[in-house]
Amino acid sequence: MNKNIKLAVAGAVLAMSATAANAGIVIPAGEWTLDVNGNVNAYANWTRGNDSNTIDGGLAAKKPTTGNRTVQGINTGLLPAWLGFTGKTRQNDLDVEFTISLQPGVSANDISGDGAFVDGTTASNGSKMLNRQTYLSFGDKSWGSIKMGKDLGIFASDAILNDMTLLGVGSGAGTSGSSANTTNGGIGSGYLYAAWKSQIAYTTPNFNGFQATVGITNPNQGFGSASQSRFGVEGKASYSFAANDVTGKIWVSGLSNRVTTEAVDAVTEVYGATSATTTATHSATVIAGVTAVGSKRYNAYVGDIGATINYQGFGLTGYYYSGSGVGTTLVGNYGATTAASNAGKTRDSDGGYVQLTYVLPVKTKLGVSWGVSNLDAADGETATTLVDSNERWTVGAYHPLTKHLNLVAEWNHVQSENHSNQTNTSNTGSLGAILFF
Repeated sequence: MNKNIKLAVAGAVLAMSATAANAGIVIPAGEWTLDVNGNVNAYANWTRGNDSNTIDGGLAAKKPTTGNRTVQGINTGLLPAWLGFTGKTRQNDLDVEFTISLQPGVSANDISGDGAFVDGTTASNGSKMLNRQTYLSFGDKSWGSIKMGKDLGIFASDAILNDMTLLGVGSGAGTSGSSANTTNGGIGSGYLYAAWKSQIAYTTPNFNGFQATVGITNPNQGFGSASQSRFGVEGKASYSFAANDVTGKIWVSGLSNRVTTEAVDAVTEVYGATSATTTATHSATVIAGVTAVGSKRYNAYVGDIGATINYQGFGLTGYYYSGSGVGTTLVGNYGATTAASNAGKTRDSDGGYVQLTYVLPVKTKLGVSWGVSNLDAADGETATTLVDSNERWTVGAYHPLTKHLNLVAEWNHVQSENHSNQTNTSNTGSLGAILFF
Protein backbone atom coordinates (compact mmCIF):
# COMPACT_ATOMS: atom_id res chain seq x y z
CA MET A 1 0.00 0.00 0.00
CA ASN A 2 1.21 3.53 -0.75
CA LYS A 3 2.94 4.96 2.32
CA ASN A 4 0.87 8.14 2.52
CA ILE A 5 -2.41 6.30 1.98
CA LYS A 6 -1.37 3.72 4.55
CA LEU A 7 -0.60 6.36 7.16
CA ALA A 8 -3.69 8.41 6.48
CA VAL A 9 -6.05 5.46 6.44
CA ALA A 10 -4.61 2.94 8.86
CA GLY A 11 -2.38 5.17 10.94
CA ALA A 12 0.48 4.25 13.17
CA VAL A 13 -1.95 2.47 15.51
CA LEU A 14 -2.25 -0.41 13.08
CA ALA A 15 1.54 -0.78 12.80
CA MET A 16 1.10 -1.94 9.23
CA SER A 17 4.24 -2.81 7.33
CA ALA A 18 4.84 -2.15 3.66
CA THR A 19 4.64 -5.81 2.72
CA ALA A 20 2.62 -7.27 -0.10
CA ALA A 21 0.45 -9.06 2.45
CA ASN A 22 -0.60 -5.73 3.97
CA ALA A 23 -0.91 -3.83 0.73
CA GLY A 24 -4.23 -3.07 -0.88
CA ILE A 25 -5.46 -4.79 -4.03
CA VAL A 26 -2.30 -4.80 -6.16
CA ILE A 27 -2.73 -4.87 -9.96
CA PRO A 28 0.25 -5.11 -12.38
CA ALA A 29 -0.43 -2.85 -15.37
CA GLY A 30 2.45 -2.76 -17.86
CA GLU A 31 5.12 -0.42 -16.53
CA TRP A 32 2.92 0.49 -13.59
CA THR A 33 1.85 -1.23 -10.38
CA LEU A 34 -1.61 -0.10 -9.25
CA ASP A 35 -2.79 -0.30 -5.65
CA VAL A 36 -6.51 0.00 -4.79
CA ASN A 37 -6.96 0.48 -1.05
CA GLY A 38 -9.03 2.08 1.66
CA ASN A 39 -11.55 1.41 4.42
CA VAL A 40 -15.25 1.30 5.25
CA ASN A 41 -16.41 2.10 8.78
CA ALA A 42 -19.64 2.85 10.61
CA TYR A 43 -20.54 3.48 14.26
CA ALA A 44 -23.71 3.69 16.29
CA ASN A 45 -23.32 6.67 18.66
CA TRP A 46 -25.25 7.82 21.72
CA THR A 47 -24.42 11.37 22.88
CA ARG A 48 -25.86 13.02 25.97
CA GLY A 49 -25.37 16.76 26.47
CA ASN A 50 -25.62 17.94 30.07
CA ASP A 51 -25.56 21.74 29.71
CA SER A 52 -26.74 24.43 27.30
CA ASN A 53 -24.30 27.33 27.74
CA THR A 54 -23.02 29.32 24.77
CA ILE A 55 -19.40 28.41 24.12
CA ASP A 56 -18.09 29.58 20.76
CA GLY A 57 -15.71 26.89 19.59
CA GLY A 58 -16.75 24.41 22.27
CA LEU A 59 -16.73 20.72 21.32
CA ALA A 60 -18.99 19.36 24.07
CA ALA A 61 -22.47 18.59 22.74
CA LYS A 62 -25.15 20.91 24.15
CA LYS A 63 -28.29 19.72 25.89
CA PRO A 64 -31.25 20.06 23.49
CA THR A 65 -33.80 22.68 24.47
CA THR A 66 -36.60 20.23 23.64
CA GLY A 67 -36.89 16.50 23.06
CA ASN A 68 -34.55 13.77 24.27
CA ARG A 69 -31.26 14.70 25.92
CA THR A 70 -29.61 11.69 24.30
CA VAL A 71 -28.96 12.02 20.57
CA GLN A 72 -28.50 8.87 18.48
CA GLY A 73 -26.80 8.63 15.12
CA ILE A 74 -25.02 6.28 12.72
CA ASN A 75 -21.92 7.88 11.31
CA THR A 76 -18.41 7.35 10.07
CA GLY A 77 -15.82 7.95 12.76
CA LEU A 78 -12.72 10.14 12.67
CA LEU A 79 -11.83 8.48 9.35
CA PRO A 80 -14.31 8.77 6.52
CA ALA A 81 -14.82 5.74 4.32
CA TRP A 82 -11.90 5.68 1.88
CA LEU A 83 -11.20 4.59 -1.69
CA GLY A 84 -7.64 5.24 -2.85
CA PHE A 85 -5.87 4.63 -6.15
CA THR A 86 -2.07 4.66 -6.25
CA GLY A 87 0.21 3.99 -9.19
CA LYS A 88 3.97 3.42 -8.98
CA THR A 89 6.72 2.94 -11.55
CA ARG A 90 10.49 3.31 -11.92
CA GLN A 91 11.56 5.49 -14.85
CA ASN A 92 14.92 7.14 -15.66
CA ASP A 93 16.30 6.24 -12.22
CA LEU A 94 13.30 7.88 -10.52
CA ASP A 95 10.54 6.38 -8.41
CA VAL A 96 7.39 7.98 -9.84
CA GLU A 97 4.03 7.80 -8.10
CA PHE A 98 0.51 9.26 -8.20
CA THR A 99 -2.34 9.00 -5.69
CA ILE A 100 -5.99 9.98 -6.03
CA SER A 101 -8.50 9.16 -3.30
CA LEU A 102 -12.19 9.71 -2.55
CA GLN A 103 -13.88 9.73 0.86
CA PRO A 104 -17.64 9.10 1.06
CA GLY A 105 -19.52 9.11 4.37
CA VAL A 106 -22.28 6.91 5.75
CA SER A 107 -24.08 9.61 7.73
CA ALA A 108 -27.26 11.06 6.24
CA ASN A 109 -30.56 12.55 7.39
CA ASP A 110 -32.00 12.11 3.91
CA ILE A 111 -35.18 10.09 4.40
CA SER A 112 -36.09 9.61 0.76
CA GLY A 113 -32.56 8.74 -0.40
CA ASP A 114 -32.66 11.22 -3.28
CA GLY A 115 -31.63 14.43 -1.51
CA ALA A 116 -35.00 15.43 -0.07
CA PHE A 117 -37.09 14.71 3.00
CA VAL A 118 -40.48 13.12 2.55
CA ASP A 119 -42.10 16.52 3.15
CA GLY A 120 -40.26 17.91 0.13
CA THR A 121 -37.66 20.01 1.93
CA THR A 122 -34.03 19.70 0.90
CA ALA A 123 -31.82 17.47 3.03
CA SER A 124 -28.28 18.38 3.99
CA ASN A 125 -25.90 16.07 2.20
CA GLY A 126 -24.44 14.30 5.20
CA SER A 127 -22.94 11.67 2.89
CA LYS A 128 -21.09 14.19 0.75
CA MET A 129 -18.03 13.03 -1.17
CA LEU A 130 -14.63 14.38 -0.18
CA ASN A 131 -11.35 14.42 -2.12
CA ARG A 132 -8.47 14.48 0.36
CA GLN A 133 -5.61 13.32 -1.84
CA THR A 134 -4.55 14.19 -5.37
CA TYR A 135 -0.80 14.34 -5.76
CA LEU A 136 2.24 13.20 -7.71
CA SER A 137 5.67 12.44 -6.32
CA PHE A 138 9.08 11.54 -7.67
CA GLY A 139 12.49 10.83 -6.20
CA ASP A 140 15.10 8.27 -5.29
CA LYS A 141 16.24 6.79 -1.99
CA SER A 142 19.67 8.37 -2.57
CA TRP A 143 18.40 11.98 -2.41
CA GLY A 144 14.80 11.93 -1.22
CA SER A 145 11.47 12.75 -2.86
CA ILE A 146 9.31 15.67 -3.96
CA LYS A 147 5.53 15.71 -3.58
CA MET A 148 3.20 18.11 -5.44
CA GLY A 149 -0.56 18.23 -4.89
CA LYS A 150 -3.02 17.68 -2.04
CA ASP A 151 -2.18 15.44 0.90
CA LEU A 152 -2.19 15.40 4.70
CA GLY A 153 -0.53 18.53 6.12
CA ILE A 154 3.02 18.34 7.45
CA PHE A 155 2.52 20.07 10.82
CA ALA A 156 0.69 17.93 13.44
CA SER A 157 0.40 14.95 11.09
CA ASP A 158 2.10 12.63 13.59
CA ALA A 159 -0.28 13.80 16.33
CA ILE A 160 -3.36 12.51 14.51
CA LEU A 161 -1.66 9.38 13.14
CA ASN A 162 -0.77 8.25 16.67
CA ASP A 163 -4.23 9.02 18.11
CA MET A 164 -6.03 5.77 19.00
CA THR A 165 -9.39 7.33 18.07
CA LEU A 166 -8.21 7.18 14.44
CA LEU A 167 -9.82 3.74 14.54
CA GLY A 168 -12.90 5.09 16.30
CA VAL A 169 -14.95 8.18 17.05
CA GLY A 170 -13.62 10.56 19.72
CA SER A 171 -15.58 13.80 20.10
CA GLY A 172 -18.12 15.25 17.66
CA ALA A 173 -20.51 12.30 17.33
CA GLY A 174 -23.40 14.57 18.36
CA THR A 175 -23.37 16.07 14.85
CA SER A 176 -24.09 12.70 13.26
CA GLY A 177 -26.70 12.93 10.53
CA SER A 178 -25.93 16.57 9.77
CA SER A 179 -23.56 18.04 7.19
CA ALA A 180 -20.61 16.66 9.14
CA ASN A 181 -18.90 13.83 7.27
CA THR A 182 -16.70 12.64 10.14
CA THR A 183 -16.30 13.01 13.89
CA ASN A 184 -13.42 14.87 15.56
CA GLY A 185 -11.44 12.12 17.26
CA GLY A 186 -8.91 14.06 19.34
CA ILE A 187 -8.87 17.10 17.03
CA GLY A 188 -9.41 20.23 19.10
CA SER A 189 -8.99 18.35 22.38
CA GLY A 190 -5.30 17.55 22.30
CA TYR A 191 -4.00 18.67 18.91
CA LEU A 192 -4.75 20.93 15.94
CA TYR A 193 -6.02 19.39 12.71
CA ALA A 194 -3.25 18.73 10.19
CA ALA A 195 -5.88 19.06 7.41
CA TRP A 196 -5.51 18.05 3.75
CA LYS A 197 -3.54 20.74 2.00
CA SER A 198 -2.29 21.71 -1.43
CA GLN A 199 1.47 21.57 -1.03
CA ILE A 200 4.91 21.21 -2.58
CA ALA A 201 7.14 19.31 -0.18
CA TYR A 202 10.59 17.73 -0.06
CA THR A 203 11.37 14.71 2.14
CA THR A 204 14.93 13.64 2.85
CA PRO A 205 16.18 10.06 2.60
CA ASN A 206 15.93 7.98 5.76
CA PHE A 207 19.26 8.36 7.60
CA ASN A 208 19.22 5.42 10.02
CA GLY A 209 15.84 6.43 11.42
CA PHE A 210 16.11 10.21 10.98
CA GLN A 211 13.95 11.87 8.33
CA ALA A 212 12.75 15.42 7.66
CA THR A 213 10.15 17.11 5.47
CA VAL A 214 9.76 20.78 4.53
CA GLY A 215 7.17 22.33 2.25
CA ILE A 216 5.05 25.27 1.19
CA THR A 217 1.25 25.11 1.38
CA ASN A 218 -1.75 26.84 -0.13
CA PRO A 219 -1.67 30.40 1.31
CA ASN A 220 -5.45 30.50 1.86
CA GLN A 221 -5.69 27.11 3.54
CA GLY A 222 -8.03 27.19 6.53
CA PHE A 223 -8.40 30.95 6.82
CA GLY A 224 -11.86 31.53 5.28
CA SER A 225 -12.08 35.04 3.85
CA ALA A 226 -8.59 35.86 5.09
CA SER A 227 -5.58 35.69 2.79
CA GLN A 228 -1.82 35.52 3.15
CA SER A 229 0.97 37.63 1.70
CA ARG A 230 3.11 34.51 1.14
CA PHE A 231 2.86 30.74 1.02
CA GLY A 232 2.41 28.89 4.28
CA VAL A 233 5.57 27.12 5.44
CA GLU A 234 5.54 23.78 7.27
CA GLY A 235 8.19 21.32 8.33
CA LYS A 236 8.88 18.34 10.55
CA ALA A 237 11.73 16.09 11.65
CA SER A 238 11.49 12.66 13.24
CA TYR A 239 13.66 9.87 14.57
CA SER A 240 12.43 6.27 14.69
CA PHE A 241 14.28 3.67 16.76
CA ALA A 242 14.16 -0.01 17.68
CA ALA A 243 16.17 -1.93 20.26
CA ASN A 244 15.26 -5.43 21.34
CA ASP A 245 11.57 -5.29 22.40
CA VAL A 246 11.44 -1.48 22.41
CA THR A 247 10.35 0.59 19.42
CA GLY A 248 9.46 4.23 19.23
CA LYS A 249 9.50 7.58 17.50
CA ILE A 250 10.25 11.20 18.47
CA TRP A 251 9.14 14.12 16.32
CA VAL A 252 8.92 17.89 16.11
CA SER A 253 7.00 19.99 13.56
CA GLY A 254 5.97 23.57 12.92
CA LEU A 255 3.90 25.93 10.78
CA SER A 256 4.11 29.63 9.86
CA ASN A 257 1.56 31.80 8.04
CA ARG A 258 1.27 35.54 7.37
CA VAL A 259 -2.44 36.45 7.58
CA THR A 260 -4.38 39.44 6.26
CA THR A 261 -8.13 39.61 6.92
CA GLU A 262 -10.67 41.55 4.89
CA ALA A 263 -12.12 44.79 6.20
CA VAL A 264 -15.82 44.68 7.09
CA ASP A 265 -18.02 47.73 6.56
CA ALA A 266 -20.49 48.90 9.17
CA VAL A 267 -23.82 47.05 8.88
CA THR A 268 -26.91 49.24 8.76
CA GLU A 269 -29.44 47.09 6.88
CA VAL A 270 -30.24 43.42 6.50
CA TYR A 271 -32.91 43.48 3.81
CA GLY A 272 -35.29 45.78 2.02
CA ALA A 273 -37.45 46.06 -1.08
CA THR A 274 -38.84 42.74 -2.36
CA SER A 275 -38.28 39.22 -1.05
CA ALA A 276 -36.46 36.83 -3.40
CA THR A 277 -39.16 34.19 -3.03
CA THR A 278 -42.40 36.20 -2.67
CA THR A 279 -43.89 39.46 -3.89
CA ALA A 280 -44.22 40.77 -0.35
CA THR A 281 -42.36 43.96 0.50
CA HIS A 282 -40.36 44.09 3.74
CA SER A 283 -39.31 47.10 5.74
CA ALA A 284 -35.64 47.77 6.01
CA THR A 285 -34.19 46.41 9.26
CA VAL A 286 -31.49 48.43 10.97
CA ILE A 287 -29.02 46.80 13.33
CA ALA A 288 -27.68 49.07 16.02
CA GLY A 289 -24.13 48.75 17.31
CA VAL A 290 -22.58 46.87 14.39
CA THR A 291 -19.56 48.93 13.40
CA ALA A 292 -16.87 48.59 10.79
CA VAL A 293 -13.97 46.22 11.40
CA GLY A 294 -10.68 47.11 9.78
CA SER A 295 -8.33 44.75 8.01
CA LYS A 296 -6.00 42.84 10.33
CA ARG A 297 -2.48 41.59 9.67
CA TYR A 298 -0.64 39.22 11.92
CA ASN A 299 1.78 36.30 11.98
CA ALA A 300 0.42 32.85 12.77
CA TYR A 301 2.87 30.25 14.01
CA VAL A 302 2.83 27.02 15.99
CA GLY A 303 5.22 24.22 16.92
CA ASP A 304 4.91 20.81 18.54
CA ILE A 305 6.85 17.91 20.01
CA GLY A 306 5.76 14.32 20.51
CA ALA A 307 7.00 10.85 21.27
CA THR A 308 5.62 7.32 21.24
CA ILE A 309 7.18 4.18 22.66
CA ASN A 310 6.09 0.54 22.56
CA TYR A 311 7.24 -2.34 24.77
CA GLN A 312 5.79 -5.87 24.98
CA GLY A 313 2.21 -4.89 24.23
CA PHE A 314 2.30 -1.53 26.01
CA GLY A 315 2.16 1.72 24.07
CA LEU A 316 2.69 5.22 25.49
CA THR A 317 2.29 8.47 23.53
CA GLY A 318 2.85 12.02 24.74
CA TYR A 319 2.30 15.19 22.71
CA TYR A 320 2.39 18.99 23.23
CA TYR A 321 1.88 22.03 20.97
CA SER A 322 2.02 25.80 21.43
CA GLY A 323 1.34 28.67 19.05
CA SER A 324 -0.10 32.12 18.38
CA GLY A 325 -2.65 33.29 15.83
CA VAL A 326 -3.66 29.75 14.84
CA GLY A 327 -6.78 29.42 16.97
CA THR A 328 -7.97 26.06 18.21
CA THR A 329 -9.29 22.84 16.63
CA LEU A 330 -8.61 24.00 13.03
CA VAL A 331 -5.65 26.21 12.16
CA GLY A 332 -7.12 29.69 11.58
CA ASN A 333 -10.65 28.30 11.65
CA TYR A 334 -13.59 30.45 10.64
CA GLY A 335 -11.54 33.22 9.10
CA ALA A 336 -9.51 33.78 12.27
CA THR A 337 -12.57 34.09 14.56
CA THR A 338 -10.68 32.21 17.25
CA ALA A 339 -7.18 33.05 16.02
CA ALA A 340 -7.31 36.82 16.64
CA SER A 341 -9.58 39.48 18.12
CA ASN A 342 -11.41 42.16 16.12
CA ALA A 343 -8.65 44.53 17.18
CA GLY A 344 -6.12 42.37 15.37
CA LYS A 345 -4.51 40.96 18.52
CA THR A 346 -3.53 37.31 18.21
CA ARG A 347 -4.67 34.71 20.72
CA ASP A 348 -2.17 32.22 22.12
CA SER A 349 -3.06 28.55 22.24
CA ASP A 350 -1.54 25.33 23.50
CA GLY A 351 -2.49 21.78 24.40
CA GLY A 352 -1.57 18.14 24.17
CA TYR A 353 -2.54 14.59 25.01
CA VAL A 354 -1.27 11.51 26.84
CA GLN A 355 -2.31 8.04 25.70
CA LEU A 356 -1.69 4.58 27.15
CA THR A 357 -2.60 1.36 25.33
CA TYR A 358 -2.14 -2.34 25.98
CA VAL A 359 -2.67 -5.28 23.62
CA LEU A 360 -4.17 -8.32 25.36
CA PRO A 361 -3.11 -11.88 24.48
CA VAL A 362 -6.38 -12.16 22.48
CA LYS A 363 -5.09 -9.20 20.35
CA THR A 364 -7.67 -6.73 21.70
CA LYS A 365 -6.12 -3.29 22.17
CA LEU A 366 -7.33 -1.41 25.26
CA GLY A 367 -6.60 2.30 25.54
CA VAL A 368 -7.15 5.38 27.66
CA SER A 369 -6.39 8.90 26.50
CA TRP A 370 -6.61 12.39 28.01
CA GLY A 371 -6.25 15.54 25.96
CA VAL A 372 -6.85 19.29 26.22
CA SER A 373 -6.69 22.29 23.89
CA ASN A 374 -6.50 25.78 25.44
CA LEU A 375 -7.16 29.18 23.85
CA ASP A 376 -6.11 32.38 25.64
CA ALA A 377 -7.92 35.69 25.30
CA ALA A 378 -6.11 38.38 23.33
CA ASP A 379 -4.65 41.45 25.02
CA GLY A 380 -7.45 43.79 26.05
CA GLU A 381 -10.25 41.23 25.75
CA THR A 382 -12.68 40.82 28.64
CA ALA A 383 -14.75 37.79 29.63
CA THR A 384 -16.56 36.39 26.59
CA THR A 385 -18.32 33.26 25.36
CA LEU A 386 -15.17 32.35 23.38
CA VAL A 387 -13.91 28.87 24.21
CA ASP A 388 -11.19 28.74 26.85
CA SER A 389 -10.57 24.98 26.77
CA ASN A 390 -11.81 21.70 25.31
CA GLU A 391 -10.88 18.68 27.43
CA ARG A 392 -11.48 15.02 26.54
CA TRP A 393 -11.22 11.61 28.17
CA THR A 394 -11.45 8.53 25.92
CA VAL A 395 -11.59 4.86 26.90
CA GLY A 396 -11.58 2.41 23.99
CA ALA A 397 -11.35 -1.24 22.99
CA TYR A 398 -10.27 -2.21 19.46
CA HIS A 399 -10.48 -5.90 18.56
CA PRO A 400 -9.21 -7.40 15.26
CA LEU A 401 -12.00 -9.83 14.39
CA THR A 402 -10.06 -10.73 11.24
CA LYS A 403 -6.83 -9.55 9.65
CA HIS A 404 -8.63 -6.57 8.10
CA LEU A 405 -11.77 -6.12 10.24
CA ASN A 406 -11.71 -4.36 13.63
CA LEU A 407 -14.58 -4.12 16.12
CA VAL A 408 -14.56 -0.88 18.13
CA ALA A 409 -16.14 0.24 21.42
CA GLU A 410 -15.47 3.72 22.83
CA TRP A 411 -16.62 6.03 25.60
CA ASN A 412 -15.79 9.74 25.37
CA HIS A 413 -16.28 12.50 27.93
CA VAL A 414 -15.85 16.07 26.67
CA GLN A 415 -15.82 19.28 28.73
CA SER A 416 -15.80 22.75 27.16
CA GLU A 417 -15.34 26.00 29.10
CA ASN A 418 -15.56 29.62 27.92
CA HIS A 419 -13.81 32.74 29.19
CA SER A 420 -16.81 33.59 31.36
CA ASN A 421 -16.25 30.35 33.35
CA GLN A 422 -19.32 28.63 31.91
CA THR A 423 -19.02 24.89 31.24
CA ASN A 424 -20.68 22.32 28.98
CA THR A 425 -20.09 18.58 29.35
CA SER A 426 -21.22 15.64 27.23
CA ASN A 427 -20.74 11.87 27.09
CA THR A 428 -20.69 9.63 24.00
CA GLY A 429 -20.82 5.87 23.74
CA SER A 430 -19.91 4.28 20.39
CA LEU A 431 -20.07 0.75 18.92
CA GLY A 432 -19.02 -0.11 15.39
CA ALA A 433 -16.49 -1.60 13.04
CA ILE A 434 -13.82 -0.56 10.56
CA LEU A 435 -12.68 -2.69 7.61
CA PHE A 436 -9.40 -2.05 5.77
CA PHE A 437 -8.54 -3.40 2.34
